[in-house]
Amino acid sequence: MNGLLAGRRAPYAVAGCALLLGAAACGHSSSQHAATAATATTTASADTPGRVEVHGRDIELDVTSAVAHLDAAGNGTLTMTVHNGETTPEHLDFVATPNAGRGVLTGVASGDNGSMQDAGILLPAGTTVAFGGSGPTVRLTGVQGVTAAHTLPVTLQFGVAGLVHLDAVVAGS
Repeated sequence: MNGLLAGRRAPYAVAGCALLLGAAACGHSSSQHAATAATATTTASADTPGRVEVHGRDIELDVTSAVAHLDAAGNGTLTMTVHNGETTPEHLDFVATPNAGRGVLTGVASGDNGSMQDAGILLPAGTTVAFGGSGPTVRLTGVQGVTAAHTLPVTLQFGVAGLVHLDAVVAGS
């Protein structure tokens, strides 16, 4: 009987460990994510690919002009403009594309606006950061998942705002 009870508890123990490991691995507490998810509103329009707005308590981000410049092999860059309208600094931590694709972030060499820090690319309070050109960059390699509408689903991970989804316009490079 003891073996039977232990066998029934094992799946719960494994699930509990996975939950704890997942929360620890992401670097943010689950209460931070819950608070962000409960208070942030994301607005993305299918009529305006390349644009998303995220607004909530301590969150005011506008991502505009998101374009994935890709060659035939799916290599290139993601350019975009990110406006942090809040009084709190924000960081872009991670960029993901379909099929486990990932963007490589590179910050500017000097200055605070767009520099690479431990938490990601710095987006100071009340500023606009242009990714691409002389600003920070997002390099894409072997990207898959371009839609028939010539857009690329992209997920941006911010330190305060959390996960933000948008469709970047795809242009040949």
